[in-house]
Amino acid sequence: MQYRRLGRAGMKVSELAFGSWITAGGNYPLEVSVATHRKAFELGINTFDTADVYNQGQAEQAVGLALKDWVRTEVVLATKCAFSMGPGPNEAGLSRKHVREACDASLRRLGTEYIDLYQTHRFDDQTPLEETCRAFDDLVRAGKILYWGVSNWSGAQIAGAVGICGACGYDAPVSLQPRYNLFMREIEPDPLSVCDKLGLGIIVYSPLCQGLLTGKYRTGIPQGSRAESRDEFRRLLTPYNQQAVQELSLLAQAAGLTLAQMALAWVLRTKAISAAIVGASRPEQLAELVAASGVNLSGDLLAGIQKVLDRRRAAILEEDARALRASALAACRT
Repeated sequence: MQYRRLGRAGMKVSELAFGSWITAGGNYPLEVSVATHRKAFELGINTFDTADVYNQGQAEQAVGLALKDWVRTEVVLATKCAFSMGPGPNEAGLSRKHVREACDASLRRLGTEYIDLYQTHRFDDQTPLEETCRAFDDLVRAGKILYWGVSNWSGAQIAGAVGICGACGYDAPVSLQPRYNLFMREIEPDPLSVCDKLGLGIIVYSPLCQGLLTGKYRTGIPQGSRAESRDEFRRLLTPYNQQAVQELSLLAQAAGLTLAQMALAWVLRTKAISAAIVGASRPEQLAELVAASGVNLSGDLLAGIQKVLDRRRAAILEEDARALRASALAACRT
């Protein structure tokens, strides 16, 4: 396992972080969650990401149980707040009240005295940004958190927070957690370029596009699988995505890699990215994923990958054009 600094911060995170959304989010028994987290640590993963809203706090409890026997200094523990944790008007968002109370609740569930990286799970346009920045600075000064970061913020929102913190002498955010993978590249060029310029590390989620980039869905969704009941995943199984997966699999095979390893190495090719969050439903799945750390993709392989992505993009544009023509024709007929 290779480790990288979290942007300009001194803390180092494993290139692959382990996320609890799948394993500890209510999809699998507690013993499975504990076993996968412990296997991840054995394989060199030191960074564990969760959130209070995952299974309404139960994911944090599972993570705390999995990590309780380890030396605390060897673990980078990250969690998030902002989404609703109850029916009350102050049980969501990034107000100073909710951030402080959410942090205390997460500390209790995780069974730890401090959180290494405390993140905003979303932007809150109902709370002044100055208040949110002050709330996280308060937590740093109180010793409840060591660093704070943001998730799913735009470049302008990030720059605004960094500017406020600089002007007020607050601890500034050190990281962004966005979605990023071969098929979903919304962070290019912004906010990726903003984070690179301001020195924020990037910890991406969904680097395998919800499992699509493992190749296990090339023939469809297995009956009884967790993906079978998820409409948002079924929408990914388009002909152009399936064709791209097939072509990418052949490239990976020729390079001596699995598709998942190549997809992770592609994400980590960008040095502004500190880590990619992976999940697993079984401990034995982790060895394959961890092997992606430290893999450097050749220029020829990167060029081949880009050609596949270009063909996929052309297929999407053609499908959009067909849909537009069909809509226009239907409108003319009415």
